[in-house]
Amino acid sequence: MDPPAAAAAPWRVLLVEDSRDDAELIEISLREAGLALECRQAWSMAMVQEALRDFAPQLVLSDLNLPGFSAAEALALVRGHDPDVPFVLLSGLPADALPDAASAGDAVLSKDALDDLPDLVRGLLAPR
Repeated sequence: MDPPAAAAAPWRVLLVEDSRDDAELIEISLREAGLALECRQAWSMAMVQEALRDFAPQLVLSDLNLPGFSAAEALALVRGHDPDVPFVLLSGLPADALPDAASAGDAVLSKDALDDLPDLVRGLLAPR
């Protein structure tokens, strides 16, 4: 018999985000939707490498623009570590200016559409 959902271990989510405020808003949006999470924030190449090694995220949510570090570099690190970890690109750009998901990971979402994030995360983390 499977344990109840509330007793399930929390999902490990890496937030590649240089803004503490944005990281908190993302986490709050997911928690308020009922997702059990353990989040860690990283904003540099070294921090992402450390989190991949020590935290072993099951999902990565990455900002498009980071000072001195790009989402493309974060995606390359994640794919090199574990190609099966879902990678979602989040951006403050309007939806019509977002990059194509095929080149940016598993999904692309505007930060203006955070209400859509919980369902996207559930879909990416659902057992396959």
